[in-house]
Amino acid sequence: MAQDKGRLLGQYVEDYAVFDLETTGISWQRDAIIEISAIRVRGHRVSDQYSTLVNPQRHIPAAASRVNHITDGMVESAPLLAEAMEGFRGFIGDDILVGHNIQSFDMKFINRAMNTLYGREVGNDRIDTLILARQCLPGLSRHRLLDVAGHFGISTQGAHRALQDCIMNQQCYERLGKMLQEQGTEDKGVVCPKCGAMMVKRKGMFGEFYGCSSFPRCRGTRNL
Repeated sequence: MAQDKGRLLGQYVEDYAVFDLETTGISWQRDAIIEISAIRVRGHRVSDQYSTLVNPQRHIPAAASRVNHITDGMVESAPLLAEAMEGFRGFIGDDILVGHNIQSFDMKFINRAMNTLYGREVGNDRIDTLILARQCLPGLSRHRLLDVAGHFGISTQGAHRALQDCIMNQQCYERLGKMLQEQGTEDKGVVCPKCGAMMVKRKGMFGEFYGCSSFPRCRGTRNL
């Protein structure tokens, strides 16, 4: 399979596309996409949106429906993945992609679909707000999108549906981006030598060290 991977960035940019997926489960190798949403941002303002349910051609487990409230009946007449991905590709174009935990989750699903349909991976550069949140908000005990939004006082109503999560995360990214600028830490992160994700400072038995932001999937470390 051909690969065309974009770069992982730690920047505050004014033009980008936020995207989010809902899936039948957490395994990018076995589970399927059931919703794709994206919003286009120009000059830090939302200018357009794309959102569609996706018919996975399989049963949606009850555990997934409890989280995202998407049921078999809702996707019965929805587009198949090929049509949904074509719309998504056209919408994002060459934009920098912004998403929460996309490095370890959403991009895995998108690249599997891209490889299956087009024989290559997404080439867009991307920014993972989970990595930025860990960098900018080390005092938070958890850095889920809901936690970050709650910290900034951003409404979490309708969470776990792809479009609403995009809207929520765009507001989180704007606040995190301004923090990066104030801290003077834009694109000064350390990159994991094992997987290419950004590394964050952690404390261990022998003091501080850099640990991969994709932990526990990747256990890359580096001395300060």
